[in-house]
Amino acid sequence: MTHDTGTGTTAADYTDSATQLETRGIELVRPSERHGRARDLFAVWAAPNVSVLNFTIGATMILLGLEIWQAILVIFAACLLWVLPGIVAVSGPAAGTSGSVIQRAIYGIQGNRIVIAIYGWFISGVFLALNWVASSFMGAELVTRWGSIDKTVAAIVVTVIVSAITVLVAVYGHGLILRAYNYVTIALLVIFLVVTGFILPHIDWTFTQPEPLHGIPLWSAISIGFAILASTPLSYSNSADLARYLPKETKPSHIVAATALGGAIPCFFFTVVGALLATGVTSMDAGIEYALLDMLPVWLGPVFVIGVVVNTVALNGMTTYTASMAFQSIGVPMKRIPSAVLIGVLGTAFTIYLVMSTSLLDAVNLMLQFLLIISVPTMAVYVTDIVLRRSSYRGEDLFDEEPGGPFWFTRGFGLAGIVSVVLGGAATALFLSTDVWTGPGAVAIGYIDLSVPAGLLVSAGLYVLLVGRRIRTGTAA
Repeated sequence: MTHDTGTGTTAADYTDSATQLETRGIELVRPSERHGRARDLFAVWAAPNVSVLNFTIGATMILLGLEIWQAILVIFAACLLWVLPGIVAVSGPAAGTSGSVIQRAIYGIQGNRIVIAIYGWFISGVFLALNWVASSFMGAELVTRWGSIDKTVAAIVVTVIVSAITVLVAVYGHGLILRAYNYVTIALLVIFLVVTGFILPHIDWTFTQPEPLHGIPLWSAISIGFAILASTPLSYSNSADLARYLPKETKPSHIVAATALGGAIPCFFFTVVGALLATGVTSMDAGIEYALLDMLPVWLGPVFVIGVVVNTVALNGMTTYTASMAFQSIGVPMKRIPSAVLIGVLGTAFTIYLVMSTSLLDAVNLMLQFLLIISVPTMAVYVTDIVLRRSSYRGEDLFDEEPGGPFWFTRGFGLAGIVSVVLGGAATALFLSTDVWTGPGAVAIGYIDLSVPAGLLVSAGLYVLLVGRRIRTGTAA
C-alpha cells in the first residue's frame, strides 16, 4: 500500500520497529501505521528522568538556604508543571506529525522556521551538552580513581563514547525508544534505589540551616529554586514527537497522565533525595559527583556510573531523535538520520567545551535558568493553542506551505504567536534572577525570581487576547 506522506512524496506504509532504522521524519503517520497505548509513554518519560541531575538540582535547594521541608514543597510545586508536556503530547496523535510541524499552526509557515531553528536546536543542543556533562564528570572521576589518566582527557573520552551510543539510539528512533525504555526504566530504578539506600545513612535528618532565611531572602531562595526546577518540565515541548504514533482515538486524558506521571514521579523522588543528600555533605565545592561516589561502596561506584551513562543515553537519545526532525520542519533538505548525526556532533563539541571550563553544579544551575527565557513562552503558547483548538489539528493542512494556505497567515508569519513568545520571553527575562543576570523586575521586588509565572501568564494571556476568539470560531487562518 502506498500513500501521500503529507510532504508531497509517496511511500509505502512504514513499520515502526525496534530493529530497523527509522527512516520516517516529519511525514504524517497514517491510520494504518498507528499503534500502541497511552500507558507506553510512562516508561518513555520515566527512563530519562531517573537522573543524577535530579540529585544535583535537589542539593541546590539546600545550598540556596532552604530547610528540608521547604525544599520538598518547592520540588512538589515544580513537578506539577509536568502536566504541560502532557498536554503538548496530545497534539502528536491529533496531527500525526512532529511538534515542530504542528507549531506552524501558531507561528505560520515561515515564522515557524525561525522559531524552530532557534528554539528546537538551541534547547536540544544545550540539553544534550548538559546531560553529557553529567555522565562525563561522573565517568571521568571513576576512571581517574582507577588510574593515572588526566581527568579532562578522561571526560572527553567518556563524552565521545556516550555521544556515539546516543546518536545510535536516535538513528533507530521511535520503535527502539518505545520498546527499550521499559527495560531501561526498570534497570535505572533498581540502580538508583540501591544508591539511595546507601545515601540514607549519611543524611542529617535533624538538619537546619545555620542561618534560617526569613522574609524577602526566603522568598528569593524559594523563587530561584522553583525556577531552576521548573526549567526541566518546561523544556519538554517535544512530547508530541514520542506520542504521534498512537491511534488518533487514544483518550487525551490518558496521554496527559502517562506523560506527566512518567516525568514527575522520578523527578520528585530523586530530587528530594538530592536535597536530603546535601544535608550530609560537608562541602560540595569539588562537585556533587565526588560526594556521591565517596558515599558508595567500591563495587557500587562503577554500577552507579553505568546507570548515569544509561540514563544520559536515554534522555539524549530522545532529545537527538526529536531534534533530528527540526531540521526537516524548517525546510533544510536533509533526512532525519544525517540530521541526528549532525546534532550529535554539535552537542559533543559543546559538552567538551563545558567539561574543560566549568563544574557540573555551575553548569546545571546557570543553564537551566537561562533556558527559561525560551522554554517558558514557547511552552505557554503551544499549550494555549492546543487548549483553544481542543487538540483539533489536520495534518494535511500543516503541510500546505503555499501562500494562501491554512497556516500562511500574514506573509507566512503568525504574528499573534510570534508577538506572544517575544513579549513572554521579555517578561521572563525581566523577572529572572541569576548570578550572571538579574532582571530589573526581580531587583525591584528584592531579587525574587518570578520569571516562570510572569512568562507563562504574559505569553498565554497575549495569545488568547490576540487570536483566541478567531481560533474558537474557526477563522484563525
